[in-house]
Formats: sequence, C-alpha cells, structure tokens
Amino acid sequence: MKKNIIISIFFLFLKINFATSDDKFLLGKDIFLNAGNCLACHSLQDAGSAANVGPNLNEIKPDIGRVIISVTNGAGVMPSYLGILSQEEIEAVAYYVAEASVN
Repeated sequence: MKKNIIISIFFLFLKINFATSDDKFLLGKDIFLNAGNCLACHSLQDAGSAANVGPNLNEIKPDIGRVIISVTNGAGVMPSYLGILSQEEIEAVAYYVAEASVN
C-alpha cells in the first residue's frame, strides 16, 4: 500500500514537472517570436527564423546560463532586455533557446 502511494506521488510529480517545462517552453517561444523579437536577428529552426545578424542559435547551441547572461546584459550589438522583459520572461526565453537549439 505504502509502495503504491509513493509510486503514485512520483508519477504525479513527473507529470507536473513535464507540464511546467512545456509551459515554460511555449512561453519562451512566444517571447522569442514576439516580445523579444529575437527572430529578427537570430536563426533558430524551431522558431522558423533564418536571420543572420546575430549568431545562428542552431550552430552555437547555447546553454541556458549563456542565454540568460546575453539577454540580461546584452552582447555585441544585441541590447540588454533587462527592464523590457521580466526575469520570468528572460528565464523562459533562455529555456526555450537552450532546449530548441539542441533538438
């Protein structure tokens, strides 16, 4: 009985975790396409963007930390989005780019 409860809780946790990740991925994609206007400069196959002003994200496959730093502080000609995007939005777009660029 106890074992069944523990297994049920484990699978419930997995389901919640995947749902949260999917929501964050979709929010990040929406920010990439709209509020962040990232597709104007960056190529990312999942987003259907093929711009070449900034790095091709499919090629450099940045990790989430690298994206958070670049979006927060700016990099090269890319401006900082601090104050334009919330911290939650920055983390979501970073999660999206990191996940979408490795697939």
